[in-house]
Amino acid sequence: MTIATTNPATGAVVQRFDPIPEAEIDRRIGLAARDFEVLRRVGFNERAGWMNAAADLLDAERDDVAAVMTLEMGKTLASAKAEVAKCATACRHYAKHAERYLADDRDADPSAVNARQAYGVYRPLGTVLAIMPWNFPLWQAMRFAAPALMAGNTGLLKHASNVPQTALYLGELFARAGFPEGAFQTLLIGSGEVERVLTDPRVRAATLTGSEGAGRSVAAIAGRELKKTVLELGGSDPFVVMPSADIARAAQVATTARCQNNGQSCIAAKRFIVHTDVYDEFAGAFADAMAALVVGDPMDPATAVGPLATEQGRDEVEAQVANAAGHGATVLCGGTTPDRPGWFYTPTVVAGITPQMRMYAEEVFGPVAGLYRVADYDEAVSVANATAFGLGSNAWTNDTDEQSRFIEDLDAGAVFINGMVTSYPELPFGGVKNSGYGRELSAHGIREFCNLKTVWIGGDAPATPSSAGSHAE
Repeated sequence: MTIATTNPATGAVVQRFDPIPEAEIDRRIGLAARDFEVLRRVGFNERAGWMNAAADLLDAERDDVAAVMTLEMGKTLASAKAEVAKCATACRHYAKHAERYLADDRDADPSAVNARQAYGVYRPLGTVLAIMPWNFPLWQAMRFAAPALMAGNTGLLKHASNVPQTALYLGELFARAGFPEGAFQTLLIGSGEVERVLTDPRVRAATLTGSEGAGRSVAAIAGRELKKTVLELGGSDPFVVMPSADIARAAQVATTARCQNNGQSCIAAKRFIVHTDVYDEFAGAFADAMAALVVGDPMDPATAVGPLATEQGRDEVEAQVANAAGHGATVLCGGTTPDRPGWFYTPTVVAGITPQMRMYAEEVFGPVAGLYRVADYDEAVSVANATAFGLGSNAWTNDTDEQSRFIEDLDAGAVFINGMVTSYPELPFGGVKNSGYGRELSAHGIREFCNLKTVWIGGDAPATPSSAGSHAE
């Protein structure tokens, strides 16, 4: 794939970039391995100072960075600014909490294992390759980078080829904030070079956010090399609405949950599963709200939905809707490609989805909602779980018994009751089934790329255990 900034609002190529040569790839891997030996010996307080400085840079440069993201992948300028701010929040979160998250594990009773002291310590693995997508080009890289660097790892970023300017910004940010030069670097390379980097013995692990196909490929390579991976892949999140829900509120939030980031989010609600008693009320309110969204220039403050990031992505969404309509589905609103330059698609609600339609089994990566009518709770859960994906899920009900049942029965990495799925630095994030494995964010995310090392101390001599607060690593 060509490495280039192409404005999705016009289809015009703004700037092309040459991939770095093999010798430079090797140099940067070597720099990351070298500076891992430096970073892992730096105390938490110093790392936190650098991480807070990175947050300050993001705050100061928010408007410029947001404009680059909007130019490169078409998200609205307002949502791009919010993404930059969220990244700064994540930096400060890990600067504040990393030491506590990585405190020694002292759950074991030393006497039970014939020791004077016995505990576990979290130590960084080394250099980690991060393969990141274009849809949240700053945030999805940051939710790896902030915890990884605070744990003492170094990172190499292989970003999507259509967001090279965002990638280059990330590749300089942490060095500018004070981290060692090789702590976090961008590799401006195509997908064909990923295996070469991942198999390099100096690279110890990998994380990928992207398609199911990309995840399978990286997992296969890493498995052969016996290297740790964390995968966050696609999603086809259910949004279940039951009779006790606040229907007006559910329809309002459903519109945001489906069309955030121009509908291009793995955790966007995509399948709207509604109890028959409130189906007509919800469907009418939802379709009206979707139809009212302003589609246009993502730089315009009045725009709610900008273009899709790529022409191929727009064409795929168009084909999925046409397939559903051709098999008898009803398009309640939208379903058209605006007659204008760029890769736009109107917010769309498609009702009457059946297993014969592509939309039933596939992830739809655009502002298109599938609507399902169900008779009761059991059918709602059955439809919700009838997918190969399992990233997030939403359930709208004010019945406390139903809330408890949805928490148990929805097969996903997250269940949000009466609200849309969102990622927070404080909460673990990840999926099950074909949505991947492992967790990002929270304490669980920072520990993914750590070696939980067992320490056993016997004998009669005095021994002082290491702690996350006093040990340089």
